[in-house]
Amino acid sequence: MPEQRDRKGVVVTGASSGIGEAAALGLAHKGFVVFAGFRSAADGQRMAALHANIQPIRLDVTDSQSVTIACTQVLSSGVSLHGLVNNAGIAIGGPVEFLPIDEWRRLFDVNVFGAVMATQAFLPHLKAHHGRIVFIGSISGRLAAPFLAPYSASKFALRAIADALRMEVAPSGVLVSIVEPGSVTTPIWSKGRRTRQQMEQVLGAQGVALYGSDLEELLRASELQERVGMPVERVTQAIVHALTARRPKTHYLVGSRLASAASHLPATLRDRYVFGRTRRPN
Repeated sequence: MPEQRDRKGVVVTGASSGIGEAAALGLAHKGFVVFAGFRSAADGQRMAALHANIQPIRLDVTDSQSVTIACTQVLSSGVSLHGLVNNAGIAIGGPVEFLPIDEWRRLFDVNVFGAVMATQAFLPHLKAHHGRIVFIGSISGRLAAPFLAPYSASKFALRAIADALRMEVAPSGVLVSIVEPGSVTTPIWSKGRRTRQQMEQVLGAQGVALYGSDLEELLRASELQERVGMPVERVTQAIVHALTARRPKTHYLVGSRLASAASHLPATLRDRYVFGRTRRPN
């Protein structure tokens, strides 16, 4: 067994399910010590049993004290910090006209500000080891869809942050990548899916009256995408490559090349493509 200080560690935020859990397990199999961020005690216990290389750490990216404590735990482990995977995220949708601003703030607090706070906490230590940072974006960060503006906006923001940060830290030897998957079979949307009663509470009666049928159509489309989406292992492969390749890519488009190409179309054609993906044929 190698000495603890000779082992490479990777922090994965939001590692209790979906892409985060799959990434933690994939990296553990590659020999990394994975500091897997969790929020509930049950999730921490479950993750600890997944692999001997997984070390769960309580990490709420919206809480500065939690981030600071987690960073201290990682540094005191004696493991050399090699990477940070900014994966923690939530999905919230709704019409721009009626979705309360508090819902926007809640989403950005996790998806955007949480990623920035984790990056700021761990970056000095990644610089010391010429480490790497991987942001988990989405094709929604290239192509916005109706009623997904909050989620898309957060992923557009992550792409901008990753691009700017990559240039800022290049002189220090830290490499930055963003992984942008298309539809994946993970529970992120089902976790945030609302009943009609909950939609009325959030959007109000007028919002549901104007947009209720459109939102139900979108929910049906998202349910279909969850069933036919790509295996999460494809995203894990991109994350592992970004953390291990001698020359990692700056952007990893995973199963989303057609949508990425559509993002460069003139607006009229782009809108037609998006409507075709988010609505059933008449």
